[in-house]
Amino acid sequence: MPLLHVQNARVIDPASGRDAVGDLFLLDGVFVARPSAADLAAAETFDAAGLVAAPGLVDVHVHFREPGQTHKETIETGSRAAAAGGFTSVVCMPNTAPVADNAGTIQLIKDSAARSARVHVYPTGCITVGMKGQALAPIGSLKRAGVIAITDDGDCVQSNELMRRACEYAKMFDLPLMDHCQDHSMTVGAVMNEGTMSVKLGLKGWPNAAEDLIVARNCILSEYTGAHIHMQHVSSRNAVEILRRAKARGVRVTAEACPHHLALTDDALATYDTHFKMNPPLRTEEDRVALIAGLRDGTLDILATDHAPHTPDEKDREFDLAPNGILGLETALAVTLDVLVRQNGFALATLVDLWTRKPAALLKLPAGTLAEGAPADLVLFDPDAEWTYDASAGFSKSRNSPWSGQKLRGRVRRTYVAGRLVFADGGFPSA
Repeated sequence: MPLLHVQNARVIDPASGRDAVGDLFLLDGVFVARPSAADLAAAETFDAAGLVAAPGLVDVHVHFREPGQTHKETIETGSRAAAAGGFTSVVCMPNTAPVADNAGTIQLIKDSAARSARVHVYPTGCITVGMKGQALAPIGSLKRAGVIAITDDGDCVQSNELMRRACEYAKMFDLPLMDHCQDHSMTVGAVMNEGTMSVKLGLKGWPNAAEDLIVARNCILSEYTGAHIHMQHVSSRNAVEILRRAKARGVRVTAEACPHHLALTDDALATYDTHFKMNPPLRTEEDRVALIAGLRDGTLDILATDHAPHTPDEKDREFDLAPNGILGLETALAVTLDVLVRQNGFALATLVDLWTRKPAALLKLPAGTLAEGAPADLVLFDPDAEWTYDASAGFSKSRNSPWSGQKLRGRVRRTYVAGRLVFADGGFPSA
């Protein structure tokens, strides 16, 4: 590839502290600082005046449904949605069919990603065999197969003793554990947050305590074993406080927040719209405010989408029977620009950091920086561009988004992966 010269962008690179209008150079798949005169003479140029240039966004929590659930999403369609949202690196959860609890399934996922992915796709492996919470999966074998973390996402390990042993093995193999924090005994039949709205709607409630107990358990086990435990999609104000106290003691725990929990509350379920049904559920305004405060003071480390596609037929059911989950990749940047930057005064560079350097560092991914020699993964976006998101015209295979039909502000213009243009102004260049 010839040199690409991106001109006049507001360059934000949290890894180096750079935040100024300037230029970037992409050559042979990496960023370069000082191209040769010959390369400059032959360079392709792109005038990015008015746009922000940032490292490609990193999402450590997506569901691409392959293998076995490709009627909802595939690695190809999910990665297209990722590129359209400005994401260049994503981490796939293992709750596929079959689940990713063995080296063979991990290799299948890696092979599919190599054939069809538009962005970097990293697999995770299960903590337990079959994600059944009864016996540990072969963690060493999964590490050799290429997983970057282990998780039973969606099926929290209920046995404290089994989770303790998982921590010991994960530390031995230098793998983070990512945990969906839910005490199942407290959420049987639950379909939304337990509170005033669940009473009004006559729906079974999912109490904060079901999350808080497991977050506390994980903090104790991390302190006891020294393992790195990452709490997925934190939604409870009490969980934020538990994490804050654990971090003050130096416990090796991290946590993520999702755009939907930052932007919405359980009031959105007043019409029984299943596009607002998710796990953990949308909670109260007090919880939402606590999550934002947790991101501000570093108690919550990163942002992640929990992109969870489901078909229209699956979502168009009685509320109790519809599956949990929403799309997130194409709207994440715009939603968090609105909630965190415009409504809550976060610096734009701080938001970029939450989507780039920090998640990359958390899972030791080769991403999240514009430094010389780093992979040339780049997003160019207009933070002020207004647009109306239409999920039916989006790039995911599914359509289950609460933001469909909504006017958003902030739009990705171009996405580059290893120096190659993979998304440009609403479309995909030919390979």
